[in-house]
Amino acid sequence: MTYFCHETAIVDKGADIGTDCRIWHWVHVCGKAKIGERVSLGQNVFVGNDVSIGNDCKIQNNVSVFDRVHLADGVFCGPSMVFTNVYNPRSLIERKAEYRETTVKRGATLGANCTVVCGIEIGEFAFVGAGSVVKSDVPDFALVVGVPGKQIGWMSAFGERLNLPISGTAAETCPHTGDVYRLSGSKVTREEA
Repeated sequence: MTYFCHETAIVDKGADIGTDCRIWHWVHVCGKAKIGERVSLGQNVFVGNDVSIGNDCKIQNNVSVFDRVHLADGVFCGPSMVFTNVYNPRSLIERKAEYRETTVKRGATLGANCTVVCGIEIGEFAFVGAGSVVKSDVPDFALVVGVPGKQIGWMSAFGERLNLPISGTAAETCPHTGDVYRLSGSKVTREEA
């Protein structure tokens, strides 16, 4: 085994787990899950079968990563945040064939207790504030807060708010990295220093 697994965790046979991962208390990883390298799965995390988790992700306590959720490299899932995979669940109606795919792109942050409704895409380095409910796609670098989630600004890859309007034409340089963020219309792109 090339990863740490706490004695209370259950890792089903067949799970593909990368090197240097940390799997903590009472975690359950299903047998068809694919987990990259250097991933941390906090206490009481569940990882379904049709799930992929990229390298360097941090999934904090009490998060369930259900089937058809895919996390790229460097995604942060805050404590007790929620993914869904059925849009209109009913206990008495079987809807496994209706699972919707949710994609979270590289470097995105999903704050504590936020909810990500299935079938959407969270962009690169996007930032979803704690307690928010996100039910539509989130652009790269966008800062989304509230119920329902609403974009209120832009975030740098470093994780600090950029002084850019929601739309228009503008640019700002990150004082920590020297990266330049350019706003054109309602899209931000990054030029790495």
